[in-house]
Amino acid sequence: MTRALDITLLCSWLFFTCIVQARTGPIDVIQLGAKRDGRADMSQVLANAWKQACNSTTASTILIPKGTFLLKEASLVGPCKAPITIQIQGTIKAPADPAQISKDKEWITIMYVNQLTLSGGGTLDGQGAKAWTQNECRVKTECSKLPNTLSLNFVNNTVIRDLTSLNSKLFHVNLFACNNVTFQHFTITAPGDSPNTDGIHIGHSTGVVITNSNIGTGDDCISIDDGAKQVNISKVTCGPGHGISVGSLGRYDNELPVEGIFVTDCTISGTLNGVRVKSWPASKRGSATNMHFEGIIMQNVSNPVIIDQEYCPNNQCTNTAPSRVKIAQVSFKHITGTSATPAAVTLLCSKSIPCEGVEVAHIDLAYNGKQGTLSSKCANVKPVLSGKLNPPICANAIVHA
Repeated sequence: MTRALDITLLCSWLFFTCIVQARTGPIDVIQLGAKRDGRADMSQVLANAWKQACNSTTASTILIPKGTFLLKEASLVGPCKAPITIQIQGTIKAPADPAQISKDKEWITIMYVNQLTLSGGGTLDGQGAKAWTQNECRVKTECSKLPNTLSLNFVNNTVIRDLTSLNSKLFHVNLFACNNVTFQHFTITAPGDSPNTDGIHIGHSTGVVITNSNIGTGDDCISIDDGAKQVNISKVTCGPGHGISVGSLGRYDNELPVEGIFVTDCTISGTLNGVRVKSWPASKRGSATNMHFEGIIMQNVSNPVIIDQEYCPNNQCTNTAPSRVKIAQVSFKHITGTSATPAAVTLLCSKSIPCEGVEVAHIDLAYNGKQGTLSSKCANVKPVLSGKLNPPICANAIVHA
């Protein structure tokens, strides 16, 4: 009787151990039926894996192992009961035809999640080439929206590291209403002529950190929209692309202020712009304050330093009135390297609301082209200047020793 009881207890213990191990081990999409052949859609498999992880009361990991996986679209929605890691070791491919993704949806959407980690060394391949030929937003104010690769909405305390986003159809990453999101060792790659493929777009979000990352794409490497606060960008290599930009601001009603933007120790190479703040003419009211760009190396950049409150791409706006976006407390310091055009520093502020508290210090840029000599252009701004300034900045400036 005792031996039978011992055997029963042993079997029960082994069964319980197996259950615990199953629950604490990774949720492998292969085991749930995904195929790594690049042809079988894993959308439902990933949805099932997410449901299992989201309902777990202990931290869990979804594993997408090495291989190539087709994913038509995914919507991963919380709130969840415990932290989740999605470990992407392989390549996940989007449908090449954007019509296969639901209208007005993104390719991968993650919403209402706290304590998420995306990692693993893998790739999100947006397969954007076909979509780029359908992009009309370059020339039309009203246009059909293409899907972003990764949209994070209402996501908090999240880390995205050691991943690559390749050839997005529109933005590679879009952040909306997020808090405390860190990108580390994140690589973004798309051709320089791929339209509207912003690398990381930040709106209505606080506490975003982007560090030790490489971004080369067809639009802004990083674009910072209204409502962005306490954004720290450091050790980022940007190019090709349009540079690192705040804005464009003032296009829509009730835009939230931009506050606390810090861009430091970055290298910008072969881009249309370097570090830029931009707002529309005849704009709605808005503000952008406490923005600092320091320790930036420019390599053959067309407009290395620019405030542009007359931003009007492809003549999609009217210049009947000046911008009503207030720009204040901005600094450009320790910026060196080469400009691809004579326009090394451009500070074009609003006639109705001039820029305030602009500092320019230790600028040393060279230009070896044949279009003229290195110069600066300023309007409606009196910057405070210090240190070596090449080119000379704004004849009407307040100069400090």
